[in-house]
Amino acid sequence: MSASFATQLLGWKKLKKTGALVPNSADCDSSTSKALAGQILDFLGVATNTVLPQTPESLGPALEQGVSFDLASSLPENDQRRHWHVDHKKVISDFSQYSHLRKVADAVRANPTLRTDLGVDYLIKPDVTVGVSQESTGQQVKPFLHAAVSCKWTIRSDRVQNIRHEFLQMIRHRRGRLPHLVTVTAEPMPSRIAAIARGTGEVDAVYHIAFDALQAAVDAVGSKQQQDDLAECISQGRLRPYEALVLTLATW
Repeated sequence: MSASFATQLLGWKKLKKTGALVPNSADCDSSTSKALAGQILDFLGVATNTVLPQTPESLGPALEQGVSFDLASSLPENDQRRHWHVDHKKVISDFSQYSHLRKVADAVRANPTLRTDLGVDYLIKPDVTVGVSQESTGQQVKPFLHAAVSCKWTIRSDRVQNIRHEFLQMIRHRRGRLPHLVTVTAEPMPSRIAAIARGTGEVDAVYHIAFDALQAAVDAVGSKQQQDDLAECISQGRLRPYEALVLTLATW
């Protein structure tokens, strides 16, 4: 299984310094990362050592758009009873359980002391938001934030901390049920996926856009450590195929 847009994004790129071709999800300084990413491309049937013209250069934004478009089209097909609102970079104060943060922000802007004590990092704009609302009653009611998706093409230590920080703020500041807090990635190394999949609940789950290809790659060329990390993340329910995200959201 893989996301419908996986092969539109995963491919080869040419390094500016050397001109060498490497998988575009790989860490160019890691032979393990390049080997795993190359196997993923082989499994997906991506042309070997060829830079396809349709492969985007800005992969982070492209992943965000791919997830946003996919959820916007797939969720109504899976659950027509609810009104779905899928947005890109929408501030959480536009949703019902975080709407009070707008008043907090106004107060903080007017008071330097509060700005120093509280900061301003609670008005978060997740990469993709999924809101739900009921039938219109003629009243202006903000949708409920059903899910917040952090899209990370690859996983690095600084990105892990950013995800945890933003989701922890959302856990602390909510007034109502917590949304599904998830990460979507194309990272080829299970050890790096484990860095965000493990933890104490800031992230509910990590969804991989080429889940089956990742498993096949790790089985083929992964070290014992990479195989163990992948098995752990999957068995604990912390790493899931991207295709499961729509079903999860539609059935919650």
